[in-house]
This record gives sequence, structure tokens and C-alpha cells, in this order.
Amino acid sequence: MENKAPKDPQKPASKTPRFNVTWLYGLIILVLIGMSFFSGEDVAKDVPYSTFTTYLNKGYIESIDVYPDKTVKAKVKRNYVKIVFGQNSENYSKDRTISVTVGSLEAFDKLITQANIDQTFNGEVQYKKPSKDYLDLFLYTVLPFLLLILFFVFMNRRMTGQMGGGSGGIFNVGKSKAQLFDKGSATNKITFKDVAGLAGAKQEVEEIVSFLKNPSKYTELGGKIPKGALLVGPPGTGKTLLAKAVAGEADVPFFSMSGSDFVEMFVGVGASRVRDLFRQAKEKAPCIIFIDEIDAVGRARGKNPNMGSNDERENTLNQLLTEMDGFGSNSGVIILAATNRADILDKALLRAGRFDRQIHVDLPDVHERKQIFNVHLRPIKINESVDVNFLAKQTPGFSGADIANVCNEAALIAARKNKSFVEKQDFLDAVDRIIGGLEKKTKITTQSEKKSIAYHEAGHATISWMLEHANPLVKVTIVPRGEALGAAWYLPEERQLTIKEHILDEMCATLGGRAAEEVFLNQNSTGAINDLERVTKRAYAMVAYFGMSEKLPNMSYYDSTGNSDYGFTKPYSEKTAELIDEEAKDIVAVQYERAKKILRDNAEGHNRLAELLIEREVIFAEDLEKIFGKRPWTSRQDELMAQNGDDDVDDESAIEEKPKPVIDENPSTETATV
Repeated sequence: MENKAPKDPQKPASKTPRFNVTWLYGLIILVLIGMSFFSGEDVAKDVPYSTFTTYLNKGYIESIDVYPDKTVKAKVKRNYVKIVFGQNSENYSKDRTISVTVGSLEAFDKLITQANIDQTFNGEVQYKKPSKDYLDLFLYTVLPFLLLILFFVFMNRRMTGQMGGGSGGIFNVGKSKAQLFDKGSATNKITFKDVAGLAGAKQEVEEIVSFLKNPSKYTELGGKIPKGALLVGPPGTGKTLLAKAVAGEADVPFFSMSGSDFVEMFVGVGASRVRDLFRQAKEKAPCIIFIDEIDAVGRARGKNPNMGSNDERENTLNQLLTEMDGFGSNSGVIILAATNRADILDKALLRAGRFDRQIHVDLPDVHERKQIFNVHLRPIKINESVDVNFLAKQTPGFSGADIANVCNEAALIAARKNKSFVEKQDFLDAVDRIIGGLEKKTKITTQSEKKSIAYHEAGHATISWMLEHANPLVKVTIVPRGEALGAAWYLPEERQLTIKEHILDEMCATLGGRAAEEVFLNQNSTGAINDLERVTKRAYAMVAYFGMSEKLPNMSYYDSTGNSDYGFTKPYSEKTAELIDEEAKDIVAVQYERAKKILRDNAEGHNRLAELLIEREVIFAEDLEKIFGKRPWTSRQDELMAQNGDDDVDDESAIEEKPKPVIDENPSTETATV
């Protein structure tokens, strides 16, 4: 008896390959073409009618076949092959056939009769019927049309697959491409429990879901649910995830599509798809329509310089505005849309009656980041060294997508090191990898370059430690990462308001690298290009946008409407432009002198820090604390965590587990301060 191994339940069942009918079409065509070339027809030599008459009268012909198209094929006797075919007799020796076209079959019959009388021809004469040549009839009449039809079917299927036209193919191109999550659909398993943080946005969206489930609760008091809600926020903050959670929570049909799905190369397709989408939605009401990246079709009209030509996107937007305005007061169709560029949307799209609400989905604060970490850490095997509060503090400015990337990168790093669990250091390495890039172990630097980089980064660290409003330092490294030769890691304060002193202290700390090079090394390098770029932009923002200038106080030339994006003139005169340049230059100059003074006053500590950095290549906040003493100021994050009762917050302000020193190699042209 044969023993059979049990089936592995984890191993997916092998799928039988699906038969593709296209191969069958191709095989049939090849067979027909082969039959046309190798059908076994005789190889005949064409001769003039007079020559044929001569051969017939001399008795060279053995038999004759007459075809309806007045073509005559005669077989030559073996004894006369060399005479008839000459040098090519070997090519015709098998069939021994000549072909001739006659003008009249009656005259040809008289010729054969006379040859019989003269006894020069006594062979058979056969008259072929036209009905037997079906193959030629098919190849030259039916086959071309079949090939055309097959080609049309093939292109139809290709276009159906590429454009999502459904079963109708190119005839269905004007149909909506929205994905439908119907009642009881198991496709989308995301619920509000999977959306961490976003408390305010979730509350407004949950209210929409509640209305669709129990509309009488709101309509009995005379209220009307908003027709549309616009989710606005930076990329990666969870706008699409929030919409998917609505699909998972609401027991109503949910149509989901992207704004770019409306626009195609064909004129009128976008407007047609909008009409079809809303027609389906009205049939499925109550339901929800979600349009992701609506700025693809909702951009303000008249801003793109198309020189008066027909704009398919504007036609699509016009149809969308018409459809949104055509609903009844309680039709049960609600539109959700997401964008990170609400400032460029058309005003008609944002007015009351269309998108009544704008739900802001901002970057998460420290408490929301803790919740997001808890969600993404569920499938990851972590050990006791991982503190979620500490990770939340180490990732200011990170969006939900960034945090998901950190968790995934940490798991990959731990797997690369053959660990059984993901540890705290793996998460810190993942943050460094995402912010600064991969360590470039192949970059080689000389001792003078290494010293220049160390003094530059030590300048940043020293000044940021001495200024109250500068961002708290995490670590400083001269190990090359990405395009940077060195970097200083800070924890940016997540302020609700920024005062002038905050900006000036940060500018002074940013100029610390260039100032340290001049004070201690008496040189200027290209490594400060990133620092100078950021300082220049902040100085111009202080003068032209924030009104923080002595000569231009309380003046702002910032246009929040975006109407000046396509303008050719500045909102101020040339004299004012010169004044802005002077003021920005003075601000940078004052902060640069301030940075050099701080470095001169703390020269001993700076030099100790730079030498330590050359020796170890990576230093941390506690190293600065040993040299300069503890900072007397409490960070804003610590205050917020204390106010919300998070007593288990890790008080570390720096990374405890230090990575091993890495030999830096291959220098780049600049260093970056993160």
C-alpha cells in the first residue's frame, strides 16, 4: 500500500493554469497560413498560348485540366520534359505541368477536337468545378475579416484591463471606476479601532456614520446632515485610512475612487464618469462617496494657462459641482473627499451646500503618536526594553505613515541582525535611518576633513545647549549618512505659537557650524550650505511674512489664497524689495556674531566636545551635560506629558544605548543638520 504524505495546511493549494483562448486563435491562423503555402498544388510553368498550341500539335501533352477562370494546366509527357522545360527540367520533373490562359473556352474546345482528329493528342481533358476550391475562397475572402475581428476583440480586452472599463471595454469608458463596498462586504476590515489619534476628525466622521445608521435622530429636530466633508491635512496623516474606517463602520454602500480616475485622454470622459458615479450612488442611497486626492480635478478654474483651449479637468469639475448641487435635502448621499492642498481648490467646491465641513487631520502630537505606536506595534515581537512613551518623544513631526515606516524598518533591522525580538536600539536605528539616511561606510575622509566636520557639528551642539529656545539635542555624529558628512539630531518643540525669540535662537544655533569653522579653524567650507539655506529662508520669512522687522513692522506680504501663484509682479515695490533684502541680511549678520560670541565664551567646552567627537564619532546629550552642565530649561514635551498624567514617561532626553563607532569614509560636499 502506498503511503501518502499529509497535505501542509500552510502551503497554498496549487492552481491549475487558466486556458487562454488567444493561443487557440493564433494556432488556427498559423494552420490556415500553412495550408495556403503547403496545400500540395502543382508547380506549373507559365507559357504563352501560341507555345502551348505548338506543344499540343507536336504531341508533347499527356493530359489537360481546364479551370473555370479560363486557366488550363497541361501535363507534359516524360520523353519531352527536357525539350519543354529546358535547363529547369529538374525543378519540373515531378509535376511536369505547364499553365496557360485561354481567351475563349469554345475556341479551346475546337483546338482539342482538331488535335484529336490529327492524332497529336489522345489524353484526357478534365473540367474542374469552382465549388471544390473552398480553401482559396476562405483565405482570400473570409480570413481577412476574421483577423480584423480578432484584432478588435484583442484590443478591446487590452483597453478594458488598462482603463477599467468593465465588460463593455472601450464602449464602457465613460462609466464610473469607483470601487463599491456594499453592505456586509468583507473586503474592508478596517474600523475606527484601527485609527489611532485623530480624536476630533474621528468624532465628526463618526457623526456622519451615525446619521446614515439612524437619520431620524437628527431629522426629527429639523437638522440636516452636511452633504460633503473635506478631509484636509499633510500627507501620511491618515485621511484615506479614516475614509476606509468609515467604509468598515457604516452599514451602507461605500463608493471609493481617486480624483485622477475621472480624467482620461478622451474628451468628455470625466464628466460622463461623474454622472455615472452619482447615478449609481442615488440608486444605492443612503450611501457614501469617497474621492481621494480631489485636487486632481478640483483645482481652481482659470489658473492654468491653457490659452483658452478646452480643459477636460475643468469640464469634470463643472459636472461635479452640478451633481453635488442637484441633490435633495435628505437624499442620503454623503461625499467625503481628501486632499493635502485645500488652498488650491475652487471656491465653488468649498461653499456651503457642497463641502459644508472641512475636517482638519493634522500631524499627531506626542500623545497621539503613542496611540499610533500601540497600533503598529501589535504584530511586532518586542521585548521589555521598548518604551512606547520614549518612542513617541523621539519622533516629533512624524505622521502616521512615518511611524508605520519606523516600526517596519525596526523589524527589518532586527531580522537583519538575527534577533528573536525587536529591541529599543532597533527603533532608534530605524529613526536615524529614516531621518538621516543609510550610513555610508564606504566614504573615506582625511584627518583634516574629519576635524573640520567635528568642529562644525560641535558648534551646532554647543550653541543649541546654551540657548533656551533652541531645540533640545539628542545626539551628534560625524558618521556619513545619505548626502551628509555629519549631522546633529534634535527634538523639535511642537509649539502652537512661535515667538521671535524662538526663531532667532534656532537661527543662531543653525549658524553655529559656520561660526565654529571661522572662530577655531579660520576657514569656511561648503559643508554649511544646508544651514545657510534654512537661515536665509527664515530671515526672509520674518521680514516679509511675520512682520518681525524693525523697518517693516507689522507688514506681511504672504498670500494665503494662492491667487498670486501665476502673477508676474510682486506685491511690493522695488524699494521695499531692497529694504527686505537689507533687513534679512542684518538679521543673519546679528545672529552670526551672536553665535561667534557664544563659542568664544565656551571655547574650552566646545574644543573638548569636538575632540570627543573625533575620538568616538557619535556623542549624546549626556556627554554635553557632563561638559556644560544640565540645561535649566524643561522641554515642552515633558510639560505636556506631565500635564496628562503620563508618570511612566522615560525621563531620558538622550539615547542611552550608544551604537558602536563606525569608521567614516568617502566625503561629500556638504553636511546637514537635522
